[in-house]
Amino acid sequence: MSSEAVIVDVVRTPVGRGKPGGMLSGIHPVDLLAGALTAIVDRNDLDPGLLDDVIGGCVSQIGEQSYNITRNAVLAAGFPEHVPGTTIDRQCGSSQQAATFAAQAVLAGQADIVIACGVESMSRVPLGSSAAGADPFGTRMRARYPEGLVSQGVSAELIAQKWGFSRDELDAFAGRSHELAAAAGESGAFATELVPVAGVDRLVDETVRPGTSVESLAGLNPAFRTDALAERFPDLEWRITPGNSSPLTDGASAALIMSADVAEKLGLTPRARFRAFSVVGSDPLTMLTGVIPATAKVLERAGLSHDDIDAYEVNEAFASVPLAWLAETGADAAKLNPRGGAIALGHALGSSGTRLLTTLVNHLEATGGRYGLQTMCEGGGMANAYVVERL
Repeated sequence: MSSEAVIVDVVRTPVGRGKPGGMLSGIHPVDLLAGALTAIVDRNDLDPGLLDDVIGGCVSQIGEQSYNITRNAVLAAGFPEHVPGTTIDRQCGSSQQAATFAAQAVLAGQADIVIACGVESMSRVPLGSSAAGADPFGTRMRARYPEGLVSQGVSAELIAQKWGFSRDELDAFAGRSHELAAAAGESGAFATELVPVAGVDRLVDETVRPGTSVESLAGLNPAFRTDALAERFPDLEWRITPGNSSPLTDGASAALIMSADVAEKLGLTPRARFRAFSVVGSDPLTMLTGVIPATAKVLERAGLSHDDIDAYEVNEAFASVPLAWLAETGADAAKLNPRGGAIALGHALGSSGTRLLTTLVNHLEATGGRYGLQTMCEGGGMANAYVVERL
């Protein structure tokens, strides 16, 4: 068995608006992911024939993202045909789970080198299209939850109500995300993680809006209120808007993970290593709160406390999620999403896990931090987390 699973490199494309006309909307998602795969092996002068596996995350596995998009991207990248690929769906945490599975394969001694990656083209494969016209639940699940489940946006509303976050608090957090992301972009902090996309002449994130403030967001209407939902939840104040939610996004990202021994033999310098992992289920109605127990579980497994963590990446699917996480964990807010989060940088579903890992590793290196904790809320009531240690 390998003693360590290390991260040799992490890359991401810039993010584009996930709608027609977005800067990546003209790129097929297979090609988008293939570009990230090519970039990470080229940057490390790695023979792709040495790869044991490529594990990718993608949520809407239909249409252009169907038929095992990761395997298709492996072939599109020009990798040898003997290199396999598989695509997994743990909703928003899909590529974070891909990184976990890759590291666990290395730790178990069943793989030497694996790329974990993810992609989502929400401009070309719209959110929810994989379940369009179908019942994804069935009779037995509906019988267990007879009042009915809700969308993630409504779950975010329920969280805001439970923890008592005002509209101004939610919008202020959104403004913080844009401010931090804009500052990171202007300083060149993202330069070490961004890789170009063939056919696109921009190397900046399209979704960041400098100057976003409580005042500029005040005119936006709630995004998820309907008359039927208002009747079902009469106490909800309906505070979740497009401004304090993550935007629909296109993007791809990848992480090169291998055993420390193999990295040494290949002359590659590891940038970080995995310390611990966790995954939990949570209430599928308020489905986005799993990040709280997932964080406690991974810290316990790592033998660490919040005082040991230098930076957190908690996915900003909606502002109420990281705010509830902060309220329950007592973590230092200054360490949370220090380069901005998904409200500014987008949430290209299947790509977000390895995108957050990319930003986390680069931030730890830039600041000299040692430990980083990443956690993702997920549809259906789940969350995963891991702790990485900078080397």
